[in-house]
Amino acid sequence: MGKTSIPRRLGENEAMAKGRMLRTSGQKLNLLAQSIRGKKVDRAIADLTFSPKRIAKDVKKVLESAIANAENNHDLDVDELVISEAFVGKNLVMKRWRPRARGRVGKILKPFSEITIILRQVEEQA
Repeated sequence: MGKTSIPRRLGENEAMAKGRMLRTSGQKLNLLAQSIRGKKVDRAIADLTFSPKRIAKDVKKVLESAIANAENNHDLDVDELVISEAFVGKNLVMKRWRPRARGRVGKILKPFSEITIILRQVEEQA
């Protein structure tokens, strides 16, 4: 009388990792997601390692987590992994304020974002 198992949302040759509460706007994070989308995993890690953007370190950590998930949980070959999807979503927004002239308030919004990376194992053509 146990619970039925939930079917996988991904294919048998796919693995996923999510990074939540990344302290940057979705627009800035999407620039990095576009730069690694469709690339082989080792090339994407090299691009993120030498990227001048501050958030690249956190995106690289999420990518390495997805690689570990693929290798350990789904028995996929690391050398054949390609980033099939990398998409960005909004998360919470911290609202702060700053006093301005004549009793007014300047609104400060500090957005958080999340990134989802899906890897797919692709056999190379000879």
